[in-house]
Amino acid sequence: MTKLTALSRRNLLIGGSALATTLAMPAISRAQSRPLFTHGVQSGDVNASSGMIWTRTDRPAKVMMEVATTESFSNARQLAPMNALPGSDMAIKRLVEGLPADQDIFYRFTAMDLSDVNATSEPLVGRFRTAPGSRRSVKFAWSGDTAGQGWGIDEEGMACYRTMASHQPDFFLHSGDTIYADGPLEDEVTDESGAVIWRNTVNTDAKRKVAETLDEYRGQWLYNMMDEHVLAMNAEVPTFFQWDDHEVINNWSSSRSIMEDERYSEKNIHVLAARAAQAFHEMAPIRYTPAEPGRVYRKISYGPMLDIFFLDLRSYRGPNTDNMQDELTDESRILGAEQMAWLKRELTNSRATWKVIASDMPIGLVVGGGQEAVANGDNGPAKGRELEIAGLLRFIKAAEIKNTVWLTADVHYTAAHHYSPDRAQFQDFAPFWEFVSGPIHAGTFGPNDLDMTFGPEVRYVKAPEAGQANLPPSAGLQFFGLVEIDGATEQLTVRLMDRADTELWSTTLDPERA
Repeated sequence: MTKLTALSRRNLLIGGSALATTLAMPAISRAQSRPLFTHGVQSGDVNASSGMIWTRTDRPAKVMMEVATTESFSNARQLAPMNALPGSDMAIKRLVEGLPADQDIFYRFTAMDLSDVNATSEPLVGRFRTAPGSRRSVKFAWSGDTAGQGWGIDEEGMACYRTMASHQPDFFLHSGDTIYADGPLEDEVTDESGAVIWRNTVNTDAKRKVAETLDEYRGQWLYNMMDEHVLAMNAEVPTFFQWDDHEVINNWSSSRSIMEDERYSEKNIHVLAARAAQAFHEMAPIRYTPAEPGRVYRKISYGPMLDIFFLDLRSYRGPNTDNMQDELTDESRILGAEQMAWLKRELTNSRATWKVIASDMPIGLVVGGGQEAVANGDNGPAKGRELEIAGLLRFIKAAEIKNTVWLTADVHYTAAHHYSPDRAQFQDFAPFWEFVSGPIHAGTFGPNDLDMTFGPEVRYVKAPEAGQANLPPSAGLQFFGLVEIDGATEQLTVRLMDRADTELWSTTLDPERA
């Protein structure tokens, strides 16, 4: 594989002054004679023949694009230009198709000022690697929770991104809470004695209050892309995004009331969710789904050994109740009937060795007193949202779907859970693993209580000591996971890692044959 550091240091932004300006001044003056790219590049949702690419300009511009399989662009293919306009906050993204499998792909943007055709930017370069068409080893990282609980960009920056990038993963799976739209940043954070324990050396107007307007939601995303480590990783590692609650507001559902929250002048949760969704799809290199514009749940095939099923446990759920209903109704759903039918169909049709189910919330951990996630905390037969998951697990067993692994984040610590009917109240399912990782740059909490409906057992956990909560990234309890699938044996190895690149725990799973 091409060395990634060469690209990130030499070609991330050709013209070092442009990068320095981006980091220091997110709002670029129109007095600049040439257009600038403000927040680097991103790629995402890559498969064997295509991938998404993204960038943003400082003014209305025509953005020229080319792709190549060589870093020199000696065999470049020109793509049709796109216009970066205020309606999308000058952000553009496109699907690049017709790519060769298992190949380093280099892409280059150049911007022309729409009001001055003689003003052209310096080029901006990124790369990704397409999925293999045959069996080769695959490695990816996953985590969640970026810039939450008041911990923004300090002098060290979001260093866990740097650690992840050093492993040169094929892609990064961001499991949700990609931003904290409801988490304003102070310039300094103090402890109980008044001593400063953290300085947000980078802050913006958008991060000084909760997001309500479309521009404020956009600003949450742009803030994260001011971090040097995020910029560097984005230029060389594709990110596969999903979302959870903080992209809108904590614990949101369609029935969430914020009438008593004095921070918000906009009291309509539907308006906030719509603005948040627009910003999410403008700022993340997620594929567009023609059948349902704005859809987050989807499947990405990354070669013959791996299919990833991205769930959305936010958009189609019922209200947050006591989660103790005896029957499955629209009120007790968390995936929704249509998404569930899609998931069952796609799992059945999958021919990949491993089926990774990327869930933005865990199955057996009690969150929000049992009202917020799947588990209701009663340790009994399936009730409430557990009914929908019980139906899915029963279906996976009956259809003889092998080698499913669940990956999640959300709870701000790292853990490995093994689920078995031998320990469960609901027993009509085959044993499986769930791995938890995060935060990647946010406060550390936990651990949460386990609900025994599906028989989880903790095989590993690392979280704050008793009595500690919301530890800053500087405390070191920032986590990500690495998944490696061996091309020869098809074994899947999961490694739980921390910001210092310490391997905390690992396990290797043998594929079960049909």
